[in-house]
Amino acid sequence: MEEITAEFEVQALVAPVELRFRPLVSVGAKTDMGRVRENNEDKHEFFIPETEQELAGKGLLFVVCDGMGGHEAGQIASELATKTFIDVYRNHTSETEGALRGAVAAANRFVHDVGRSVQARRGMGSTLSSLILLQDQGFIAQVGDSRVYRLREGELQQLTIDHTWVEETVRAGMMSREAAEASPYRHMITRAIGPEADVIPDIFQMTLMPGDVFMLCSDGVTNHVEDPDIHQILANHGPSEAAWKLVGAALVGGGSDNATVVVVRIDDVVDVVGGTG
Repeated sequence: MEEITAEFEVQALVAPVELRFRPLVSVGAKTDMGRVRENNEDKHEFFIPETEQELAGKGLLFVVCDGMGGHEAGQIASELATKTFIDVYRNHTSETEGALRGAVAAANRFVHDVGRSVQARRGMGSTLSSLILLQDQGFIAQVGDSRVYRLREGELQQLTIDHTWVEETVRAGMMSREAAEASPYRHMITRAIGPEADVIPDIFQMTLMPGDVFMLCSDGVTNHVEDPDIHQILANHGPSEAAWKLVGAALVGGGSDNATVVVVRIDDVVDVVGGTG
């Protein structure tokens, strides 16, 4: 998996792209308010194009956002972040990485401006974890501590890096992983959509393989469901049942937060030009 760090520059209108590979997928999703919260600040959406032109140039899009802020501001932030990101990405004139950066920047500006204009929403924000399936490639744009996992050939891997104080401390070698998991600061986010005027997403790219299973989720799931249990559920159930079981496990484990899961299985990657899967 390769992290893309090049600066984004707006490009001229991109010429139509030929559809060379068509990813065939099965999708399941589930969200729940949890056992403690009085509203659901999570938001999830996906968009699967019907035209070959958009499928070739933009691909399939999946997003999970987890809002934060009092007086229902978190719910508003996640809603604004999700729809702005999708709209801008779909209509952006840059190549994929640039379109993702532009979509994140637009979502951040919108949430930030709304937060500044309404006192009760000041400082509101949202995580954003997105997955793009484009031709035979997968792209992830990540801000915050919602996560994207991949189950491939029996191995579960967390593809995203949490933007939290404890994760940065662990990576700097100043805290053990065990201490981080018990830290009262483990949910202190260092990067989010909205609180600051600018935000830089992590963007990753990978080649898709038939049989890959991706899971996008809010931290209301990973707070209560350990990786071995995530692995077991994804490996033994289809996308819809897996999404329901994962959210159910989060509720049984405590349900201390809103819990949202989107599961995407790559059933095949069809070579449209060569005529093979």
